[in-house]
Amino acid sequence: MPVKSRWTADVPRCSLQQWLFDSPCGPLPDRRAYIDPEQPDTNYLNLSDYRLLAKRVASGLQKAGLKEGDRVLLFSGNNIFFPAIFLGILMAGGIFTGANPSFVARELAYQLRDSEATFLVTAQGSLKTAFEAAKEVGLPRDRIFVLGGDTPAAQQVAQSSNPGPGLKGRIEGAKHWTELLQGNAKEAESWSWKEPKDPQTTTCCLNYSSGTTGVPKGVEISHYCYVANGAQVIHLNNLNPDWEERQKRARALCFLPLYHAYGQSVFVANMPRAGIPIYIMPSFDFVKMLEYVQRYRITSLMCVPPIVVALTKSPLTKMYDLSSVEGMGSGAAPLAKEVYDEAEKLFNGKFLLRQGWGMTETTCTCMSWDPLNNEPSSGVGEMMPNCSGKLMSLDGKTEITKAGERGEFWVTGPNLMRGYWRKPEATADTIVVDADGTRWLKTGDIAYFDAYKPGGIIHIVDRLKELIKVKGNQVAPAELEGLLLQHPEVADAAVIGVTINGEEVPRAYIVRQNPKSRITEQEIADWMASKVTRYKQLKGGVVFTDNIPKNPSGKILRRQLRDRAEKEVGDIKSKL
Repeated sequence: MPVKSRWTADVPRCSLQQWLFDSPCGPLPDRRAYIDPEQPDTNYLNLSDYRLLAKRVASGLQKAGLKEGDRVLLFSGNNIFFPAIFLGILMAGGIFTGANPSFVARELAYQLRDSEATFLVTAQGSLKTAFEAAKEVGLPRDRIFVLGGDTPAAQQVAQSSNPGPGLKGRIEGAKHWTELLQGNAKEAESWSWKEPKDPQTTTCCLNYSSGTTGVPKGVEISHYCYVANGAQVIHLNNLNPDWEERQKRARALCFLPLYHAYGQSVFVANMPRAGIPIYIMPSFDFVKMLEYVQRYRITSLMCVPPIVVALTKSPLTKMYDLSSVEGMGSGAAPLAKEVYDEAEKLFNGKFLLRQGWGMTETTCTCMSWDPLNNEPSSGVGEMMPNCSGKLMSLDGKTEITKAGERGEFWVTGPNLMRGYWRKPEATADTIVVDADGTRWLKTGDIAYFDAYKPGGIIHIVDRLKELIKVKGNQVAPAELEGLLLQHPEVADAAVIGVTINGEEVPRAYIVRQNPKSRITEQEIADWMASKVTRYKQLKGGVVFTDNIPKNPSGKILRRQLRDRAEKEVGDIKSKL
């Protein structure tokens, strides 16, 4: 039998904007929503500004020709206006899709073409790439809006009837985004969005993911999915008897990318709904993160593993006062136990660093932690309210119900994606409908429960497609990476499988803690050999590198390393 959540949360059947703001025009609490950490006194948005600006964007998009169900692609890094543009697209009846700001023209053109976006909002610094991609897919310049330039302070943009460059701000046929805001701001206050007829079947965003395999695909998240995920988070927050007091002093720092499901769901929806002010960084900068935590007394950090590793390894960490932090989570990729033990020591053990698990296909996540659970654990939590999970044999035919036994993790819940955008075959490969009509998402993760019952903690071992098979034995790269990070000379590590003499073996790429270190590849391999069984040894070699390629959410880009290894290794005899 599947493992069900211990909790049930009420999920309103409404749009995301209705859940977030309660109404289009009703009163809102007088509190800060978003703050520019470089100009905190002059560049910020109150919650009411957030809603008003989103409504003005919505009205402007409709006047520009957006029709219900049209896609709008936002190609930008983080900024204080990003959330309002996201919500404005939804209020207009459109569908948001966000692209990685580091994309080249070919990658952006793929997403424009695949999503069939009818509008493109781009950061000014990415305008050349945007123009090239738009030309490739035939998107007219007058459907491109530019973020940046001489945009005034955020409150002025939200409340002014003439907030920006307008017609004078056009760049080679594209429009400045504030052209969407032309008109009387007072009139916008009475403007109302149209609620979707069925929030469960109305898509609000396409967050792109490669899924368990293949090329990037648009993950269709409905309004109901997004609201369900938010309701689950709020339900768990309220289980904490100290939540109201913690909420009063809470401050968050956003350095995760807002185009990605993780940062987006937390900072566009859940934290504003919980009343937590958010300082938005344009991109991640380790030193600035430390400075802002100290200066603004940040209370919670939402991290990915590379950031946690940096906190534990960098000598800069001890130069700043991080005592305000009351909680920290890490998601997007596995974190070695030794790393989070060290991270907890940084904060004098006053809280447990909790790992999280999620997929774009589950809106953000369907696992979390009971705030009353004070037991240390290397797991990723238990099933969130209204969710269920189970472990299946790798052929998908047999359910595994024994604690500690590994299998592929399947999940279900109200936050499960509708499917992959216009890719029914990929959807059918990923979602299985059982005899009861329940839709199960095959996550592609190998996992086990410490107890196969409600409240059981799940532990993620590794990705099914990333497992290295050595003479029939399964080797999890994350396990070896965690061990390598224990070595005092290792700052970062990634492990992949390479084929040597017709057999797959592990190969490690290592970033040294000190570039001037004299440690050799052989010494690293010998050290690892003393820590693991024979088939887990680094028979594919050890390679020093300047950095480990990762995406903005912290996941290792193993494909890049495999391509590199293919050129380096070939079918040769191993020397290690």
